[in-house]
Amino acid sequence: MTRRAVVQRGLWFEEFDTEVIYEHRPGRTITEADNVLFTTLTMNTQALHLDAAFSDRLPPFHQRLVNSMFTLSTLIGLSVAQLTQGTIVANLGFSEVAFPKPVFHGDTMYAETVVTDKRESKSRPGEGIVTFAHTGRNQHGDVIATAVRKTLVRKAPEGSA
Repeated sequence: MTRRAVVQRGLWFEEFDTEVIYEHRPGRTITEADNVLFTTLTMNTQALHLDAAFSDRLPPFHQRLVNSMFTLSTLIGLSVAQLTQGTIVANLGFSEVAFPKPVFHGDTMYAETVVTDKRESKSRPGEGIVTFAHTGRNQHGDVIATAVRKTLVRKAPEGSA
């Protein structure tokens, strides 16, 4: 018996649809270790991320905040397996990045993406430009992060299904 192989991948340019909300699962619970590691790896010495005694005294949150760049990175990362794994050429840019609510240790992030625009590349045959609107929500459904991302994505190879 010959078995057919199925390789996990993102979507080819032709497969993206502007009429779909892509819900990315599973979510990601963010830990203290995640926040401290990311913050120190990126040389961000902001006490609001690292110093519990300092942060606990400051209103309005009275606790450490998760580094917003980690939040953004996780928001995008949650979409990769479903949308761009192996099919993206490059990120072209980010815009409209916002963090309407803080993220705390122990929060779980869920992500969803809408394709807001797609067009064939004028200068790169075999590729197209896809614009994503990403939204991150916490375990309560509150929006914690949004970003618009423009990407360069490969078209499906000849003969692929």
